[in-house]
Amino acid sequence: MRAIPLLTLLLSGWFIVPAHADDAQDWLNRLGQAERQQSFQGTFVYERNGSFSTHNIWHRVQDGKVHERLLQLDGSAQEVVRIDGNTQCVSGMLIAGLGDSPNSAARALDPQKLKNWYDLAVVGKSRVAGRPAVIVSLKPRDQHRYGFELHLDKETGLPLKSLLLSDKGQLLERFQFTRLDTAQAPSDSELQPGADCKPVKLESDKASAVKVAQVWHSDWLPPGFELIASAARKDPATKAQVNSLMYDDGLARFSVFLEPLNGAPVIDTRTQLGPTVAVSRRLTTAQGDMMVTVVGEIPLGTAERIALSMRTDATATKQ
Repeated sequence: MRAIPLLTLLLSGWFIVPAHADDAQDWLNRLGQAERQQSFQGTFVYERNGSFSTHNIWHRVQDGKVHERLLQLDGSAQEVVRIDGNTQCVSGMLIAGLGDSPNSAARALDPQKLKNWYDLAVVGKSRVAGRPAVIVSLKPRDQHRYGFELHLDKETGLPLKSLLLSDKGQLLERFQFTRLDTAQAPSDSELQPGADCKPVKLESDKASAVKVAQVWHSDWLPPGFELIASAARKDPATKAQVNSLMYDDGLARFSVFLEPLNGAPVIDTRTQLGPTVAVSRRLTTAQGDMMVTVVGEIPLGTAERIALSMRTDATATKQ
């Protein structure tokens, strides 16, 4: 029975190492480079709100382009194909968090920026999908964002496992590889979408999108979040213009959608599914009542405050 305390001692030596912020920045830099330079394919599990799904992924970097295909293996064959982060086609309804908005371009991590809003540290080692990994913690410095625990492949810097954690340490979302192959790049046939993967058509009016950012603003944003994109499109059902604004702190994102009510009866709502929240509020403006909806992986209270802070510039609206 003396083997049990010895095993505990050996495991504690493996999983615990001193925390160094500089090392964490180095590892995050490696992560950013790996996703832009390293081809791979594998299988991962995704967990949110107690529900699991399994996915195959093919990721190829060639001639400066990142071509990626995701295929859900549970239930119907839900699929998404992206090039440089821009969605080319989709099938089914992918779990939120795996299917980005059509114009959600790839972005590079900036550890120098992130350390203003997160405490970065290497906190241990692990083993995921049979590969040694280093654990990097990103602990938020305020209550307006969630924390992350990243298990990065020691050989390539790729994320083998990612945990999204609440301020109480509660697991909100898990991404974890069960198989990863970095030796061989995916072939053309493996990146080819299935017959049910339908092309994504972007119908955003660029001129209107620019005006959205001029007309709408927030009186309050969580520190570090900046406007990175705006869009305007027509709702197929109501034919009304739906405006959207996307904000980013370098790691977390949320979007604000603004839609005229045109006399439609609505009630304020607040929902949360795992890490994803959706808060809708009626807003009275000089142009009529609007519905403001905030959607993203941020705390519920933060989303509510953002929704209540949205304002319209009447001067810009009249132009």
